[in-house]
Amino acid sequence: MIKYNLICRKCDLTFDSWFATSKEYDKLKKKKLLNCHNCSSPRVEKNLMAPRLISKNLVQKNEKELQKYKKIKKTISEYQKFIKNNFNYVGENFAYEARSIHYNNKKREKGIYGTASKEDLQELREEGIDAQMIPWVEENNN
Repeated sequence: MIKYNLICRKCDLTFDSWFATSKEYDKLKKKKLLNCHNCSSPRVEKNLMAPRLISKNLVQKNEKELQKYKKIKKTISEYQKFIKNNFNYVGENFAYEARSIHYNNKKREKGIYGTASKEDLQELREEGIDAQMIPWVEENNN
């Protein structure tokens, strides 16, 4: 596929259009099957275009960003593994369980983790209950 910037010589409208190949554009032009979608004129031609090149610097920058992303993802996965091994999962009941531990002096062998809304976390903090949000990467997306 190739994208050309086209111009209508009748109404001066410029627009982009995709073609299977450059030869396909030439074939359609020769058969007068190209026309302006604004005025329907067949006086459509290729407009001046700048080539889009991928520089070596851009590729290197993207590679660095990819490595950075992989490192962050690995760190998050290590945190998750630690949490799963050392804390009890309470699911959507996190706010309730956290309050139960805090107000009832309920002792647990392990801490807890689960899900809570931002509002629930803010309320817990306002009540003096330490709760943190961490990023979580689903295992099936790894």
